[in-house]
Amino acid sequence: MSGLFAHLAPLHLDWGEIGAAGLDTLVMLAGSLVATVIVGLPLGVILFLTGRGRLLAQPAAHAVLSMVVNGLRSVPFIILLILMIPLTVLLVGTSLGVAGAIPPLVVGAAPFFARLVESALREVDPGVVEAAQAMGATNRQIVFEALLPEAMPGIAAAVTVTAVALVSYTAMAGVVGAGGLGDLAIRFGYQRFQTDVMIVTVALLLIIVQALQMLGDRVVAYVSHR
Repeated sequence: MSGLFAHLAPLHLDWGEIGAAGLDTLVMLAGSLVATVIVGLPLGVILFLTGRGRLLAQPAAHAVLSMVVNGLRSVPFIILLILMIPLTVLLVGTSLGVAGAIPPLVVGAAPFFARLVESALREVDPGVVEAAQAMGATNRQIVFEALLPEAMPGIAAAVTVTAVALVSYTAMAGVVGAGGLGDLAIRFGYQRFQTDVMIVTVALLLIIVQALQMLGDRVVAYVSHR
């Protein structure tokens, strides 16, 4: 039996290296996702609140902020990686490895997440805000005790979508030596024509995406029924 399947055994797999690359990808994903939520959540709230007819309506400020967010979203991530190399070096001291990947990952994902947060807030029934105002709630109370709790299912879904997008971003970051599964796939699977390495790295990325989606769906279901 072993002889029958011997020709199918991968010849180039170094599971230690694959494990280290997988860990790097998870670290990049976790670090950039946390930072993206920290930056993107308030940005999305501000985008919503400053819109026309909202609590803190500032059409001019909203237009400028929207332009900046749209501009960052329109830059292809692979180009953003290269453009940000000087800033990344200034911030973390290197443009390589896991540390060098996180700043461009955050800059690439935060505007995307902010727009999703804004959309989630727009889905909140205006009557919730009107009821809070009728009870004399301050703007701060309306945001933290009415808007955000009501929008939580949408925000949880936005986190899930952003996490899945970040997985693909981490793979692209391998082009500039960021490490992780994308870097492994490029260096061995593509440049050295080691198809087995490419297949394994793609399979691991698919597993990560599926796990994130399943976890995200559970979180959304939980917060929707609270």
